[in-house]
This record gives sequence, C-alpha cells and structure tokens, in this order.
Amino acid sequence: MIAKLLAAAFTALVVTLPAQAQTYPSGPVRLIVAYSPGGTGDVVARIIADKLSIALGQSVVVENRAGGSGAIGAQAVARAAPDGLMLFLGQTGEMSINQHWLKGLAYDPDKDFEPIALGAIVPLGLVVPAKASYASMKEFYAALSTKKITFASAGAGTPGFFAGELLKLKSKGDLTHVPYKGAGPALNDVIGEHVDFYFPGLPAAMPHVKSGTLKLLAVSSAKRSSAAPDVPTVAEATGIENFDFTLWQGFFAPRGTPKPIIERLNKEINAVLDQADVRARLSAAGAEIVHMSSAEFAGFVQNESAKYLKIIKDTGVTAD
Repeated sequence: MIAKLLAAAFTALVVTLPAQAQTYPSGPVRLIVAYSPGGTGDVVARIIADKLSIALGQSVVVENRAGGSGAIGAQAVARAAPDGLMLFLGQTGEMSINQHWLKGLAYDPDKDFEPIALGAIVPLGLVVPAKASYASMKEFYAALSTKKITFASAGAGTPGFFAGELLKLKSKGDLTHVPYKGAGPALNDVIGEHVDFYFPGLPAAMPHVKSGTLKLLAVSSAKRSSAAPDVPTVAEATGIENFDFTLWQGFFAPRGTPKPIIERLNKEINAVLDQADVRARLSAAGAEIVHMSSAEFAGFVQNESAKYLKIIKDTGVTAD
C-alpha cells in the first residue's frame, strides 16, 4: 500500500513539474533593478525585458528600487513569493560584494536566491567632465597626487567604488568618495562638474561620451573594450597590476522557485541574448554576452564573491 502511494505521489510530481513551466507565467512579471534609472543594470534590464515579454507571453515590467548599495531591491525579491512573478536583475555589488561589506544585511545572496542566467558582463569606464583639462589617463593619474579630487560611485561597496579606492591607494592621492543612489544621478553630477570622476558601466556612460558631455579616459577591465578599442585600460596607462573591475548583470528568482520555471527562464533569456538586435545593442554599449546554464551561473557568482572578498581585504576599506 505504501509503495503504491509513493509511486502515485512520484507520478503526480513528474506530471506537475513540466506543467509549472508550461503554465508559467500566470501574470505580469516584475523585474527589480536595485538602482536608479539610467545605470548599467537598468539599461541591460530594459533591453532584455522587452524581448522576454514576447517570449513569455506576458509583460515584463522593470521596477527601480534604489538604495542601500542594492540591498533594498534585493530584499524585496528575497521576500517575494517563489512563483517567478518577481525576478531580480542582480549585479556584482548586491550579489557578490554586500555579504562581505555590509553588516546586518537583511538578505543572503547564497541562501535567498535561485540563480537563473547571466545577462551581460561589462567593463567600467573612467569618465571625467567634458571640460576637464586632462587629455589622457596617464595625465589624469599624474594629477591625482597633486590636488584634492572627488570621485562618484553608484553607492559604497559597488565595483566602481572599489575601482576608485584602488586608484586612491596606488596613486597615494587625496581622493574623496561621493556616493550616489545609482549611476544616473552620479553621471549627472560628473556632467555638471560637481564631482571630478566616476567609474560607471560602459552601457550607461557611452551615450554621454558619444554626445560629448563626458570624456572617457580609460576602461577598468584587464582588456580593452570593443566598444572603445582606442581607449586604454587603467592598467596600461598607469602600470597598476591586476586592475580589473567589471560589472555583470544576472537574473535571479526567490529561493524555492520551482526548477522548471528556472529552466524555462534560463532558456528564454539565453534565446533573447542570441537575437541579432539585442547582441548588437549590448555589444555597442561594451557588453560581453556569455551563455551559461543556471548551474554555471551559480558557480560564476561564487567565484566573483571570492574575488571581491580578497579586494576588500587588500584595500582595507570598510563600510561607513
């Protein structure tokens, strides 16, 4: 009797799981971005969300919930029902840095989320106001040790923050950090000459560089970007070894979301990334597209976490 009941339960499970993927989504999907509009995550989210809406047959609405170095948006998704109707566009900061950086974090990147798929990996760009006197990264780096300089970030503990702090450490300059709630407000203040420089993701920076309101002096990655092949890396221009900061964007669901839903979302997101116009738009912005299974993406996130733990220890910076 018990054997028959177990067999029946197993059969029901096998039948139910594929059905969950087939009937998903039952309504509009909310995609949370943990920073203000205009940042790299927001740009990538909106490019992919429009196409994902068509693939899923339901609207995918991008919502910006800024604050707490990404923690506010992350918390909202961590507490959401595990039905796939609220997803998180998680980035380097909130998924691989905050747990090593912020005390009393109200979410656990490892325990509260199901990794779905990697969206894009982008280098950061060191930008200065268009009217800044620096003609090159080498010239700018030489100036860092001669006067007081301010640098913006999308929030303390973000990759751009650590890039600025490492530049401060290596140049031995008098650099003051000015945090913002996202790349959009930070970029506006660099354009307005209220702060001296910033390391935004290239997708957020390139429109301003092309319009002439910002100057791009260098990229933060180990290799030059195809979006700006004539622009040197920070390491090239300054001689700083292992200067390699990138910003990635990936899709996450609340822990407990059924595996068939995770697998369908992984399949659909990777298919969207294969569309020629999507690849063209992301590539033009300096983004690199790397297909990963949900398991491969989970391993990628863990490796990034270990990397930033080491950076935090090396720079010695602490959260305010």
